[in-house]
Amino acid sequence: MIKENFIKLYEHSFRDNWDLPCYADYGTDISFTYGEVAKEIAKLHLLFEHCKLRRGDKIALIGKNNTHWCIAYMATITYGGIIVPILQDFSPNDVHHIVSHSEATFLFTSDSIWETLEEDKLGNLRGVFSLTDFRCLSQRDGETVDKFMVNMNETFERTYPNGFSANDIIYTDLSNEKVMLLNYTSGTTGFSKGVMLTGNNLAGNVTFGIRTELLKKGDRVLSFLPLAHAYGCAFDFLTATAVGTFVTLLGKVPSPKIITKAFEEVKPSIIITVPLVIEKIYSNVIQPLLNKRGMKWALSIPVLDSQIYAQIRKKLIDALGGRFKEIIIGGAAMNPEVEAFFYKIKFPFTIGYGMTECGPLISYSAWDEFIPGSSGKILDIMEARIYKEKPTDLLGEIQVRGENVMTGYYKNPEATSEVFSEDGWLKTGDLGTIDENNNIFIRGRSKTMILSSSGQNIFPEEIETRLNNMPFVVESIVVERNNKLVALVYADHEALESLGLDKESSLKTIMDENLKNLNAIVANYERVSQIQLYPTEFEKTPKRSIKRYLYDNI
Repeated sequence: MIKENFIKLYEHSFRDNWDLPCYADYGTDISFTYGEVAKEIAKLHLLFEHCKLRRGDKIALIGKNNTHWCIAYMATITYGGIIVPILQDFSPNDVHHIVSHSEATFLFTSDSIWETLEEDKLGNLRGVFSLTDFRCLSQRDGETVDKFMVNMNETFERTYPNGFSANDIIYTDLSNEKVMLLNYTSGTTGFSKGVMLTGNNLAGNVTFGIRTELLKKGDRVLSFLPLAHAYGCAFDFLTATAVGTFVTLLGKVPSPKIITKAFEEVKPSIIITVPLVIEKIYSNVIQPLLNKRGMKWALSIPVLDSQIYAQIRKKLIDALGGRFKEIIIGGAAMNPEVEAFFYKIKFPFTIGYGMTECGPLISYSAWDEFIPGSSGKILDIMEARIYKEKPTDLLGEIQVRGENVMTGYYKNPEATSEVFSEDGWLKTGDLGTIDENNNIFIRGRSKTMILSSSGQNIFPEEIETRLNNMPFVVESIVVERNNKLVALVYADHEALESLGLDKESSLKTIMDENLKNLNAIVANYERVSQIQLYPTEFEKTPKRSIKRYLYDNI
């Protein structure tokens, strides 16, 4: 059991960092110090007390990353409620289901999302509040929520006649064993389950971030991953708030242009990201340099290559704000070619591994200890093993146990029993190996692995990575059709148009060449029989993983 009480981490932080900047909405003049956030939390606690909310009542939260999102989350957990963050990319039907299934009492939502929801499908909510200004958007018949919110400031002044100070920050005493978070997953299999995370699970992640000094008092972070997802939430938000870091919330889709400008202005101390974001920056900043005339010749000369790589490294670091100590990449597989290039130029990056069910962290290594091809070293508060169906199997499933592992899925004992082994290990669904130094190496998902007619294990993600690096391919999925591999490809139509090429005739020629080149570099049993063009981008989860199940039978 983690010694530090999860809720008390924030009681101490809001007191100790009272005058420091806490949260800001990027591109606006909206910002809060730690003391101002504590004051807003105290106001929401008065609302919860007025409505006689009990410890363990659920409060749902959906909207883009912003200061009020963070305040609503913090107010809920420090009161002793259970927070239910919902990814804003979820469809209205999914939101209706989650709010109802979780038995949420209150809902905090952005105004635009509220307009898409149907009140009669949201269970038994007592009140709905805007993430713009916390005004009451709706209340159940007989409730006095709206009236209370209108008169909130007067109530607050009566409660704290001498003003609200750091000494007034006293949060609930709640054991770390209690469930404090329900996180509904958005996987590539189409199922949404409520992961129950305790204070101990959350404290395991946060205290790891504190012990390893990922973030410290006075550091700065740019939060652009959805905070409703475990990865961004654990470090950009929860760890940051526990130590006195200043969090700037992007609140926009992190396109290369937008995020590069934000990095330049915020100058973050650490960057938490997914591969897609960093790979786009690589293709926009680095590849144009590598493709310059004479560059390949220059890189072939030993004296010049180290100088050129140093310049490229500096340009990339400057493009990301110039002041970060490392970039932590997680959430999906990294393009091996990009990873190899970053390692070659000594770029300060590392790749971690986790899942929502572990809140999320399972493994991590600092960038200067990172082993290429791995996903870091298993945390000291976690254990991992490779489970093989047969002793002769080369690969097995990664299974874990330890402080970060969830208690189960909410109101879903069947799914809970399925995901745990008989001896209590969490089945990750990932196939891989662990070396003698406890580094994890992931090969692919057990659910996506294809068994060839000759008995070989085929990991479609590995073939897709190679295909995605070929000309005019934006993204791809490799599927099995009649015992043969077929690649669905979404082509780069903009690039074709910019070169003045006829799409229909040119694409067939290009993809035929890509198919030939692909099959020349994969194993015989991995060869693709045909490339089938797909008209649009593939539908993705908020983590930017393709929803593969949608394309199995196309």
